[in-house]
Amino acid sequence: MPSLTQTPPAEPHRPVTLDRREGPHGEVVLRLRQEAHGDRTVYEIIANGCFLMDTSDGRSERLLIDAAREALGTGEPMEDRTAPRLLIGGLGVGFSLAHAAADPFWSRVAVVEREQAIIDWHRTGPLSVLSADALADPRTEIITGDLVDYVHNASDTYDALCLDIDNGPDWTVTEDNASLYSPAGLAACARRLTPDGVLAVWSARPSADFEVSLRNAGFTRVRTEEIRVARGVPDVVHLGVRPA
Repeated sequence: MPSLTQTPPAEPHRPVTLDRREGPHGEVVLRLRQEAHGDRTVYEIIANGCFLMDTSDGRSERLLIDAAREALGTGEPMEDRTAPRLLIGGLGVGFSLAHAAADPFWSRVAVVEREQAIIDWHRTGPLSVLSADALADPRTEIITGDLVDYVHNASDTYDALCLDIDNGPDWTVTEDNASLYSPAGLAACARRLTPDGVLAVWSARPSADFEVSLRNAGFTRVRTEEIRVARGVPDVVHLGVRPA
């Protein structure tokens, strides 16, 4: 297996496996591929054979954070609030964390990640090129654990909760994650939010059923924002606000 500190060359369209691990939730793989045009390399995370995300763009992950930030501004005036705290569900390739940590708007940026391999790839592996500054920021905290368990059992509250652990509420990476989008799971997410706190959920495709679920769970100002991508249909962010 190649050393994680020495990135091997990759041929266009032929990914190289950098690390492969079996964890409590199945297999997780870090791959490297060389783009066919240009000299840029792209890292990919594969979970249980399902493509999860890569470093080719990052626009969706950044706009997930921006959408939550903007939604916070529609409620109580910011000058009357304490500095907002952000919880991110899923570390992934680190775009969301890096984008949030670069913004002084947030007083705390906590990330819940259940795969130790992904955390290691950021702390000591190839993905540190994306997240080193964010991890060194004193506002940043990495919480090792399952997000479903965390939202049900934690006591901390946040002003925004951004979820990016699946390909969407209708397309989960593991079966256990489906409970997060159930009435009980959404109620638990609401308990992790302060009054007027924002829940933002990234999805590879829109879900009208999930909008209904958000409203049934008591969220207000429910809407879906499209995120244009280079190829294919737009990604979306589902948004809802916990009532005061």
